[in-house]
Amino acid sequence: MMHKVEKINPEINKVYLIERHTLIHVISGKGGIQVDFKNYFDWQEKAIFLEKGQYIKFLADDFTVRWINFSSVDKFKNSEVRVLFKHLISLGYIDLLECTECSSFLSESILTQSSADIIDISSKQWYWQNPFNANKEEYQVIFDAKEIIDAEFSNNLTSDDLVNLIKDRGYNAQALIKDKVGLSVKNLMNSKRIQEGLKEVAMSDKSIQEVSYDLGYKDDAYFNRVFKKSTGQTPRQFRENFDFENRDKFVLNIMELLKKYHTEERSIGFYANKMNVSIKVLSQKVHNKMNVTLGQLIRLELINSSKLMLIEGAKVTDAAIRMGFDEPNHFSRFFKHYTGITPSEFIAKKHNL
Repeated sequence: MMHKVEKINPEINKVYLIERHTLIHVISGKGGIQVDFKNYFDWQEKAIFLEKGQYIKFLADDFTVRWINFSSVDKFKNSEVRVLFKHLISLGYIDLLECTECSSFLSESILTQSSADIIDISSKQWYWQNPFNANKEEYQVIFDAKEIIDAEFSNNLTSDDLVNLIKDRGYNAQALIKDKVGLSVKNLMNSKRIQEGLKEVAMSDKSIQEVSYDLGYKDDAYFNRVFKKSTGQTPRQFRENFDFENRDKFVLNIMELLKKYHTEERSIGFYANKMNVSIKVLSQKVHNKMNVTLGQLIRLELINSSKLMLIEGAKVTDAAIRMGFDEPNHFSRFFKHYTGITPSEFIAKKHNL
């Protein structure tokens, strides 16, 4: 399978539209990424898979990324492989700490345009990770449903209509999806419509009325209400805040401040003073433009810096001091609360102990 490999330093806050099936491996850097209006901060040591029509933004300016575009379309029609790219409720990825074969391939073979297939290795690993605790047949039902939803989301189909289109393979598709994914078929459909609405509002010059009709809403006023309930903003406000073309300096400035001061300052008031705005204004702007709170950004910056230090071989006590914690056990509790594992467990995972 032919593919194009690039090693790039992506611009901060630039929207990179995905034109074909793509694997993104972050080689270095820290901070957040945004994919399809969701922010992700736990991306270290992961290979990320995106399909045509998605977008990615990098919320820091120090990333170095290996960007692999796959030219073969037929490969991705394989039902075993689609699990990497057909995202349900989160981002499709492979944990490189748990897949030494994947990690080895990305660090060596892929740069030489090897014919070895990282996709096959990755799909095998994805099933091993088993994110929805399902067997392979159950996954096929779930992803059959996802493909139907992607094709039919604007056609106002009922839940029953959708289920009748899904190849149930002997399962109760409605119950299976609710049990494994945690969302009903209707919820998945509504989520897809809103996501496509966000893209059309943010990245096209269509009128809001055109967008609502394209999505299957007969009443644009109703679309406005649904949109605001989901995002907290009207479509017009969302379009203005996303700033598709100009890459608003606000995001660049707040991320630069966090990068510089996060180990010393955790007060929202400190960052508000630096930005010359009130705490209320700063909090609202961060939420509107980045879909996250400033407190979350500060904590996640601390976690990312901690992980980077630990990956590079720092001791837990040294990481605790560098992150501004008085006691290593305070740091360990903080780290476990936000990652689910202790720093020592994270180090052991890195070395496959």
